[in-house]
Formats: sequence, structure tokens, C-alpha cells
Amino acid sequence: MDKAKRADKIATGVLYAISALIVAILAFLLLYILIRGLPHVSWEFLTSPSKAYQKGGGIGIQLFNSIYLLLITMIISLPISLGAGIYLSEYAKKNWVTNVIRTSIEILSSLPSVVVGLFGFLIFVIQFGYGFSILSGALALTLFNLPLLTRNIEESLKAIHYTQREAGLALGLSQWETVTKIVVPDALPGILTGVILSSGRIFGEAAALIYTAGQSAPALDFTNFNPLSVSSPLSIFRQAETLAVHIWKINTEGTMPDGTAVSAGASAVLILAVLLFNFGARAIGKRLHRKMTSA
Repeated sequence: MDKAKRADKIATGVLYAISALIVAILAFLLLYILIRGLPHVSWEFLTSPSKAYQKGGGIGIQLFNSIYLLLITMIISLPISLGAGIYLSEYAKKNWVTNVIRTSIEILSSLPSVVVGLFGFLIFVIQFGYGFSILSGALALTLFNLPLLTRNIEESLKAIHYTQREAGLALGLSQWETVTKIVVPDALPGILTGVILSSGRIFGEAAALIYTAGQSAPALDFTNFNPLSVSSPLSIFRQAETLAVHIWKINTEGTMPDGTAVSAGASAVLILAVLLFNFGARAIGKRLHRKMTSA
């Protein structure tokens, strides 16, 4: 018995040490990026356009492109993921068809983003003729985001106790009414958390967008709201270099005199945005859960 207790304590200590090491590495990386980048971040840096061959450029257009591309991607992927999650959780029977669907989702979720980008380049950019554009990037990111978001929605729906469904059916509601009026609202905190976390993943993606959304950030006319005009910020057919792609481009081309400072500042902004997505997801999820349990 003493040997068993001693082995248990040793194993527990090793696990705690590994956990502490992982947290320390993560904290070091975050602090290193923030300490190097935050001194270069200012309002002018966040709002001014980038410059290729002179100092003083910012990340204004790239930051807007990242946010706009994220919005378009979620508009496309969220309804599809929600429908797929509801089908797999509430309607799909356990047979070879659903097994194939779940296996396909697992395979898609494990694909490297550069493979998704090459697929998007061949299909959306070349075959469909969308060219390097926000639309091509959003469709590629939809393929990249769909498995994770579908799985999250399915698990959130499955977490709702079966008695909730039985209560709805006992009240005379159809299965669809039970799902839409009882199950989905109860699962909303988990669904919303998954949506925000996947948004952070999309916001920081670069490899898939290099081949689809393009590597240039044309000047935008923020007074032009015509979505068919390539100078309009609302156009989905224009090239859109995002913040993550901009960081990659700065460090590979070397055409910017203050590239190190701009790259450090842009990296800090990107890290802060991803952290905001993650902490915001937890805070919103907990608040919604608290409201629903207290109601």
C-alpha cells in the first residue's frame, strides 16, 4: 500500500510539473511577443495604411480585412454548421452513412491549412473564377472551420439532457419545434462559446489565405459603399491581405525599412485579438449559462 501511495504521489508530481512547464512556455511566448510589440502599437499604427519602401506604415487596412473576412466566413459557415450539428445530434441514425459523415468531419479537421489553401486556390480562385478575393478566402476558411464548428455544435446539443426533449414532445411539440424552441436555446452558451473560439482560429489563419485572399491590400475608399466596386471596403471580390498574412509577408520580402518593428507590433495586436476571442468566449458562455440557470 505504501508503494502504491508513493507511486501515486510521484505520478501526480510529474503531471503537475509537465503542466507547469507547458504553462511557463506559453506565458514566455506571449510575454516575449507582447513586450517586443506593444511599444510599437498606437492609434496611428492601428488606423494608417501600410508602406512598402518607407518607414511609418501601419496595419489599418489589414486589420479591417481580417475583421471583414472573419464576418463573411462566419455568415457562410455558421448556418451550415448549425444545420449539420442539428442533423447529427437530433435526426441522424447510427448507421454506416453517419459513420462516414463523422469520419469525413474528423479527416477535414486534421487537414493542414496549407492544403485547404491549395484546394481553395484550385477550386475557388481558378475553377470558379473568383480570383484572389475575400470570397475565395471566406470559402476556403469555411472548409477549414466547418469540421470544428460542426463538432462543437453537435456536442453542445448532445449535452442537453434527454428529459428536455421528452418534456417538449409531451407538451405536443413536434421534434423540430422541440429542437428549435427547447434544445437549441438551452445549448446556446456552448454554441456561442464554440463560435467565438473558432472565430479566433480564423482571425489568426494565414496559410489558407495566402493562396485565396491574396497578398496585397489595395487602398480602400471608406466613403464608397458600392459592394461591386473594388475600392469599396464592402466588396467581396477584391484582394484582401489580412493581418496574419501581412506579418508573414513582412518577414519574407524584407522591403520595409522598419519591418521588424511593424512585424512585432502586428504580432502583438494579433495575439491580443486571439486572447480577446478566447477570454470573451469563456466570459460570455459563463454569463449566458448563469442567466439560463437562474431564470
